Parts: sequence; C-alpha cells; structure tokens
Amino acid sequence: MTRIPQILKQHESELLEEWIAAQKGAVGPKSSLKRDGELREQAHSFLNLLQQATQPGNVTNTESAEWQPVRGFLSEFSSERARQGYSPTETATFVFSLKQPLFQRLQSEFPSDPAGSAEETWAATRMLDQLGLFVTEVYQKSREEVIIRQQQEMIEISTPVIQLWAGVLALPLIGTLDSNRTQVVMETLLQRIVDTGSAIAIIDITGVPTVDTMVAQHLMKTVAAARLMGADCLISGIRPQIAQTMVHLGVALGDITTKASLADAFAAALKKKRLMVVDERV
Repeated sequence: MTRIPQILKQHESELLEEWIAAQKGAVGPKSSLKRDGELREQAHSFLNLLQQATQPGNVTNTESAEWQPVRGFLSEFSSERARQGYSPTETATFVFSLKQPLFQRLQSEFPSDPAGSAEETWAATRMLDQLGLFVTEVYQKSREEVIIRQQQEMIEISTPVIQLWAGVLALPLIGTLDSNRTQVVMETLLQRIVDTGSAIAIIDITGVPTVDTMVAQHLMKTVAAARLMGADCLISGIRPQIAQTMVHLGVALGDITTKASLADAFAAALKKKRLMVVDERV
C-alpha cells in the first residue's frame, strides 16, 4: 500500500506552506497569482481532494472514479485561469510545483529504504504528471473557446449597420470577408432591414483590401438575401485597383448597382427614393 495518503494528511500544513512558496518562486515576483488568500484556499482544497482520491491506494490511474472530484476541481480551476488571462506556465505550475515538497516528505519517510523511496517517488511523479497534463489540456481548450468567442464578438462589432436616411441603410465593411463573417453580415443586415423597414441598403467595401471570386460570391449572397426581404442593394467603394482585379478575374456582380464612393451610392439611393439634397446657400 502506498503511504502517499498518510503523508498528505500528516504533513498537510507543511506541504501547503512549502507548495505555495514553490508556486510563487516558480513564476517569479511579477506573477499574476493574485491574492495570497485565494491561492491558499485553492491549494488547501486541492490537497484535501488529493488525499481523498489516494486513500483507496490508487495513485497512478487518475481517470478512475475516485479521481473525478480532483479532475472536476482542476477542470474548473484551469478554465477560470484561462478566462482570467493566466499564462500556461502559471496554470500548470499549480500542480507541478507540488512535486518538490511531496518528494522531500517521501524521502524522509524512507531513510533506510532507497527502493521504497524510489517506488513511492515514481508513483507520485506519475500521479502529478497526469494531473498536470490534464490541467494543460483543459487550459488550452478554454483559451481556444475564449479566443473564438472574442473573434465572434469582434466580427459582430466590425459590422455595424447605419441608418443614413429614412429607408436607407449603410453597411461599411472592413477587412476580409469569409464564410463565417458573411453569415454575421447577412444576419445583421437583414435584421436591420426588418427593424427599420428600409428599402435600400448600401454595402460599402472601401475597407475590404481585395475582392476576388470568393468575396464577390459572398457579396452576391448578401445582396440576394436582402432582395428577398424587399430591399435593393448598392455596392460602393469600388476602387480602381479592385475594378481592375475584378475585370481580370472575370468577376461579375450582375445587375447590382456599384459606385466608387459611399457618397455617390448615397446620392443614388436618394435618387431612387425621388429625393434630392438642396444647397440652401444658392
């Protein structure tokens, strides 16, 4: 039977203090390990769960049922640190820094039994390595989720629909159009058409760096969806370089009205609505 559970229980206070000091030393003084009280509470909870999981004698199969509370704690811990902006090193150090104080206690328990000490140390190594790798995997998945969510939020923010006039909307696009962003653009534009009852929508691509066949297809889909909602679309921002590229690629926008600038497109939209701007100074 392993003596790791007994050591965790008998030397809990010493392990806790040495472990916290090891964590702070591993990441340096600039660490974002926050308040000492929070770190102490997390470390204390983990040690208690670790002792309960190892009590039956299983210290190397951390995927078994008795280890589920430990894995649940570490999963929540890693996800929280990923959301709070901790680095992978700071997160994994929480587990790996327990090695030194635990190994020292194991060595002191077997002063005249090198083989027993080595066996227990190897078991503890396997245990903490498995838990450390689990923490790293959860952290990575959580960071990916955070990045994806932030990208989605940036896409939504970067596609504002502006009401230029009663019944006239403008959608200035900045950056590259891909399938995911086209879907967001389409949904945002269609919702604004419904909300405002607009009959004309101007899609301005001045901020789109290049227009190739794929981008043109995305624009066509957006225009087609807007037409199904009863709104006519104009595309503005056709710069000379983009016009040459589209001609070279054989890209055709069909019967969609295109203008060189947003101002020209707005003037065309007013004309469609049988409106005009009058200079009162004349």
